[in-house]
Amino acid sequence: MAISRKYGRTYHYPFSPGTTSDDRINYNYWNDFQQIPRIVHTEKLDGENNCLSRYGVFARSHATPTTSPWTQQIRQHWELLKNDLGDYEIFGENLYAIHSIEYKRLPAHYFVFGIRQLDYWLSWEETQFIAQLFDLPVVNVLGEATMPMPQQDFETDILAKITCPSTFDSYDVATQKPCTIEGVVSRNKAEYPVDDFSTNVLKYVRKGHVKTDEHWTRNWKRASLLHEKGDETCGN
Repeated sequence: MAISRKYGRTYHYPFSPGTTSDDRINYNYWNDFQQIPRIVHTEKLDGENNCLSRYGVFARSHATPTTSPWTQQIRQHWELLKNDLGDYEIFGENLYAIHSIEYKRLPAHYFVFGIRQLDYWLSWEETQFIAQLFDLPVVNVLGEATMPMPQQDFETDILAKITCPSTFDSYDVATQKPCTIEGVVSRNKAEYPVDDFSTNVLKYVRKGHVKTDEHWTRNWKRASLLHEKGDETCGN
């Protein structure tokens, strides 16, 4: 039995090309988003989903806390926070290990994208405030959309955002050439019930993004931070 609820599966936009056989698509997304006054678009970072709660640090599975070597740093930080987390479950992207994108200008390894408290996902404003209290940065905000607006304008805006590089200076690990962001995550700016997650959060992922396989954990490499001036450490 899981200690806590894992992060819900984020549905793709119907026009997202980076889907796999087990991904889900919200074909009715426009009707859902018409009910949301303001939507925040954030950069989808290429890392591992890690949750910080009073019970520990979790990866995708919430059956037991993770003990992977690439979560050692965030687990050390969790030791400083655990007694103050209460009902907060902080979800973020852990970029400590390089995946398909290497970021050349990382100021930190962990970026918050959502905070769950009991049966609600907190608003983006609350998420930013609480993340700051715990000395955790949030993911990059790419823009906002105010409803109602024409669907074509909404989709054109997302397609324009996906052509940009990351502010963290994104490079394709296979070609070692600059690349665009992995994708865009769009969320309701206000708080919403946990049970309504699938209609309040959507993602667009570019085609051909994944360049790693199931064996990447054997030869993983630590991502360097800006202040380290290119110092790299292997994972094994």
